[in-house]
Amino acid sequence: MRKDVRILLVGEPKVGKTSLIMSLVSEEFPNVVPYRAEEITIPADVTPERVPTHIVDYSEAEQTDEQLFQEISKANVICIVYSVNNKKSIEKVTSHWIPLITENTDKDSRVPLILVGNKSDLVEHSSMETILPIMNRHSEIETCVECSAKNLKNISELFYYAQKAVLHPTGPLYCPDKKDMKPLCVKALTRIFKVSDLDNDGILNDNELNFFQRTCFNTPLESQALEDVKNVVRKNLNDGVRDNGLTLQGFLFLHTLFIQRGRHETTWTVLRRFGYDDDLELNQDYLFPPLKLPPDCTTELNHNAYLFLQSVFDKHDKDRDCALSPEEMRDLFDVFPYMPWGPDVNNTVCTNDQGWITYQGYLSQWTLTTYLDVQRCLEYLGYLGYSIIAEQESQAAGITVTRDKKIDLQKKQTQRSVFRCNVFGDIGSGKSSFLQAFLGRNLLCQKTIREEHRSYYAISTTYVYGQEKYLLLHEVFPDFDYLSDADLACDIVCLVYDVGNPYSFEYCTKVFKQYFVDSKIPCMMIAAKSDLPEVKQIYGCSPLEFCRRHKMPPPQSFTCNTAAAPSRDIYTKLTTMAMHPHARLRCMCTCNRCTFCLCQNFLNSELLQTVRAKLYAVVLIRHVSQADLKSSTFWLKASVGATVFAVLGFAMYRVLLKPR
Repeated sequence: MRKDVRILLVGEPKVGKTSLIMSLVSEEFPNVVPYRAEEITIPADVTPERVPTHIVDYSEAEQTDEQLFQEISKANVICIVYSVNNKKSIEKVTSHWIPLITENTDKDSRVPLILVGNKSDLVEHSSMETILPIMNRHSEIETCVECSAKNLKNISELFYYAQKAVLHPTGPLYCPDKKDMKPLCVKALTRIFKVSDLDNDGILNDNELNFFQRTCFNTPLESQALEDVKNVVRKNLNDGVRDNGLTLQGFLFLHTLFIQRGRHETTWTVLRRFGYDDDLELNQDYLFPPLKLPPDCTTELNHNAYLFLQSVFDKHDKDRDCALSPEEMRDLFDVFPYMPWGPDVNNTVCTNDQGWITYQGYLSQWTLTTYLDVQRCLEYLGYLGYSIIAEQESQAAGITVTRDKKIDLQKKQTQRSVFRCNVFGDIGSGKSSFLQAFLGRNLLCQKTIREEHRSYYAISTTYVYGQEKYLLLHEVFPDFDYLSDADLACDIVCLVYDVGNPYSFEYCTKVFKQYFVDSKIPCMMIAAKSDLPEVKQIYGCSPLEFCRRHKMPPPQSFTCNTAAAPSRDIYTKLTTMAMHPHARLRCMCTCNRCTFCLCQNFLNSELLQTVRAKLYAVVLIRHVSQADLKSSTFWLKASVGATVFAVLGFAMYRVLLKPR
């Protein structure tokens, strides 16, 4: 809505333009009328629409044509004043003033016109019979008002209609020739209907209508008023009401009726509440609310936003199979001006056997958009009506800005839920397969992916110590001489090499030494295609030795050439390292050959667990009496013994790790 309104009064001399302005201001007819009134400003608090209003007079005797043209170009609405007892002044409306205004205004930005018949106190008849044909010929004329500056008749109404013509124009909404709403208005109201249809059943039931009424007008509808509205629709439209709910056709009919009865401010109130501007386009301020994002911080959806997105998914998952079919997906995005998700999204998130995006994949894609492009996420939430349905000030209320990563490192803990892993590797090393395996696709499934639908991202959930986290994998283009800041900004680095290619490992070492050797970002080496025979890498040392020298976990074996879905253990390890970059997680080894792995397997073996359980039963049950349990000496000995065993165990652990 405009922040102010500028009204220009034009017309032939002596028709009473200045008298109208002075009568409005002083609330009495002036005894002495100057040639021209000075520009006046009416404060917002005394106008019906609560908008400051500037009223500008024009005098042919005091102003040049150039000054008139400038005022016409600045005006938001123009009142053409004529005298009801002067036929010549009425003729001049069409022969002079309307053509003059048309020539000096933009063709794309139509200025509304108000015809004002002054001096109605001097005649007993109305001029409307003469004026109505003029109004029918010129669609830019909003209305006609007959008034009297002398008797103060309809003076306030005149300027109210002028305000209304600017703030609630009929032009963008309605076509008088066709006696129907314009296509853009129908499109906007259709989106509003679909956003308000919370259960997606094609009708607005009583609860949805009441929510809509409260949202737009801050007051619910009484039961009787609700029934009266439905009865009006029933009488005029066969398919306007179904199952005691308002259909889309009924909803559109009501707004057509409002406009035809001169209550187009009702329709504008609805449109503006749902984010539309005067051109019936979604306002940029609505789509992109301000959101401050400091450096080294990331963006995530908060709990309320996830709940809203879950409700949107449930609303469109009509067959309740926890996946969105292509038809359901189109229905969901029908409130968008374009299709936001392309075929690559199906290769970015988890899908079902039919290739449809699952519930988990749907939330993952929203998480990815929020992390990579928060402005795009705000735009998408705006199309879905987040701020309206969730009753929030704006879409920004659904976004959490995480704290600086430096603070996470200092405190050695993080509150983030999304972690980014950049995947580096030479051409053919298996990076793409590594990403697709994260989504549960083995090599056979990956071969069905078309090249043009390939995605360089993969996102899904992992569980770290019982907490659900999102891991975002990003495949980086292999030309490491031109890596951007975005390629290097991540929580963990994944270096992939092909165990069957002797030259593959060298690329990983170059990337590591050039960009990450002095970085605090944890790195992990992935030995891909481990189902193939391993060959010696042509480099100064083996991958295992290289990792030891640079205090990295040993290379992790990986293959997606499996009958079932590939193992997700490695992705859990990556997420754990990303969450705890300060910790040296030595438990990453899975070779089952080194001393550490042998000790771990022995400690976790069923035999040792059985022996421990039996020893516990013998010592505690058979040899500890009730008197001993109450004795402080017993507990002192037990504490000392436990301490000794803990120290010896830790010393043995360090000794075993030295060979590694």
